[in-house]
Amino acid sequence: MLEISTAAPDLDLVDAAGTPVRLRDYHDRAHVLLYFMRATTCPVCVRHVRDLARHVDEFTALDARILVVVPEGLPTARSWAAGQRLPFPVVTGAGDSVHEAIGMRRAVFGTVQQSGTVVIDRAGLVRYVKSVTLPLSGYDRAALLRVLTTPA
Repeated sequence: MLEISTAAPDLDLVDAAGTPVRLRDYHDRAHVLLYFMRATTCPVCVRHVRDLARHVDEFTALDARILVVVPEGLPTARSWAAGQRLPFPVVTGAGDSVHEAIGMRRAVFGTVQQSGTVVIDRAGLVRYVKSVTLPLSGYDRAALLRVLTTPA
């Protein structure tokens, strides 16, 4: 699992169009808020993504760029993103599971994908990590806003 104040890994991501996305491209430009969905079929995760979309201007004003990470792979990311019309990219792993790469494993005998939220600052350091098995508490807008408004 990622630890606060450590360098974030440069995850191998692609957006729903298949274009590579690298976290290092945001260094020195913006914070990155990554929301890791349990699955695109998870209603709680979808509700969290919709809340992020409703408040995207608030996050943008704090110089944070949102990326929603789905575990299912590019075909699902592409079709799900097309139906959502989100104001930020939906990404997935270009190779191995991005969720596992940062420590969000499959729990409950390997059947339930963990979800959660990670904030990486402009310097590429992890500022916030929340990983949960039940997605109800995987997203906390108030906590994210506090992290983004508190100097490192």
